[in-house]
Amino acid sequence: MPTEILMPALSPTMEEGTLAKWLVKEGDTVASGDLLAEIETDKATMEFEAVDEGVIGKILIAEGTEAVKVNTAIAVLLEDGESADDIGATPAQPAGASEPPAEAAAAPASGANAPSPAPAAPAAADGSRIFASPLARRIAADKGLDLSQIKGTGPRGRIVKADVSGVTAAPAPAAVVAAPAPAAASAAAAAPAATGPSTETVLKMYADRDFEEVKLDGMRKTIAARLTEAKQTIPHFYLRREIQLDALLKFRGQLNKQLEGRGVKLSVNDFIIKAVANALQAVPACNAVWAGDRVLQLKPSDVAVAVAIEGGLFTPVLQDADMKSLSALSTEMKDLAARARDRKLAPHEYQGGTFAISNLGMFGIDNFDAIVNPPHAGILAVGTGVKKPVVGADGELTVATVMSVTMSVDHRVIDGALGAQLLEAIVENLENPMVMLA
Repeated sequence: MPTEILMPALSPTMEEGTLAKWLVKEGDTVASGDLLAEIETDKATMEFEAVDEGVIGKILIAEGTEAVKVNTAIAVLLEDGESADDIGATPAQPAGASEPPAEAAAAPASGANAPSPAPAAPAAADGSRIFASPLARRIAADKGLDLSQIKGTGPRGRIVKADVSGVTAAPAPAAVVAAPAPAAASAAAAAPAATGPSTETVLKMYADRDFEEVKLDGMRKTIAARLTEAKQTIPHFYLRREIQLDALLKFRGQLNKQLEGRGVKLSVNDFIIKAVANALQAVPACNAVWAGDRVLQLKPSDVAVAVAIEGGLFTPVLQDADMKSLSALSTEMKDLAARARDRKLAPHEYQGGTFAISNLGMFGIDNFDAIVNPPHAGILAVGTGVKKPVVGADGELTVATVMSVTMSVDHRVIDGALGAQLLEAIVENLENPMVMLA
């Protein structure tokens, strides 16, 4: 039987995506690992690979279609000996549909008198996809096997015919009557609470004014949902300091002169990343994330840095930043920022980290308060460096370049005194930059 190719979940938070471009056409033969399509998620455009071999019998979702739900059938794959005439039994799920077709939902359990349609790619209990060949899935369906309990021996752990041929299904446990799950309540709890007036109310309010509606893309929807959730659920508190940058600027100029031959030019932001990474090692209790009912304290300093792109932002993560040189951090940050603006980052490059940096100094912003991005424990908001009169160590009035920073902290993870220690360590690193090289 033909096999449905489903819209993949390309990141843990992906619920829907845009089928940006098909890289194959109907009638093309594909093998495992061949590129099928380009999928736009809320964060990036990613290439989608074939898991099974076969022939593209029918494309169900046209390229350019937006808001295609994860696990929606987007194409049909034919095996050897099958033709387009065999596709009739494979229902096409409409773009954006959140439920399977009624025919699929009502399909009888496999048995002696029941037909065995080729099942869609199964998923494990944690929602991750289980990779299995079409034949292995069909045999498993006929035998009533749970593929999540079978270890695959094929390429990249794929379940093949040999893995299921000699296996018999375990007897089903006695039925237990359980109270129905409060699905509606769970869904309501998972979604952020409504904020402000409804769409209809706002449209009526401005009905007599000239305006243009701007459609929200996946990134903007995700930013709105996550930051609303963050402000509603994270107990923020804020710590503020001013940092004198003259020693850092002088040291940076000396290093950049020596690095000219290598094509490396260090920015102030590179020093801030290194300062934060080293500070997290000096105050390890702050190098942590909130994990629902516990705190995870990490050993490496994985620092996220906000990068503005058209229509939103990314927070690519520099892993093991405490172990890397300033020049290595500079090169990696430039690469991540460039690919972020092109939406070419892979999920593992912008997920994770324990602490973030948001620098608006290049826009002339003196200071601001940033929102903690869960599950991070904090974020450092960095303003611009400006010339200010200051009282020197000898008590005389002088002029210094001063940068204002605000650290937003999740009080569930970091208490006030502990946060003050972390910010003090960051200031110490930036005001004495040679310490970071020790």
